[in-house]
Amino acid sequence: MSKHCETGLDGRCRDADGEIRHKRGDTLVGTLRDEYGSNFAPGVRSDMRLDTLLEQSGANSLSDYLRNQNK
Repeated sequence: MSKHCETGLDGRCRDADGEIRHKRGDTLVGTLRDEYGSNFAPGVRSDMRLDTLLEQSGANSLSDYLRNQNK
């Protein structure tokens, strides 16, 4: 069950102060697959943490990773 969040014009979740909500580094790839689809981070274990995935892929953020994954 996902929590409701306020969205801006771009549809992204925002904190109470209007800043775009960032995923925590300890978020698991399996959790991200629930949100971004089963093709998110193919070949990566579902129990890998986001911060480890970003480090191994050389991405600076989840947005950066998603941008580069679709190339």
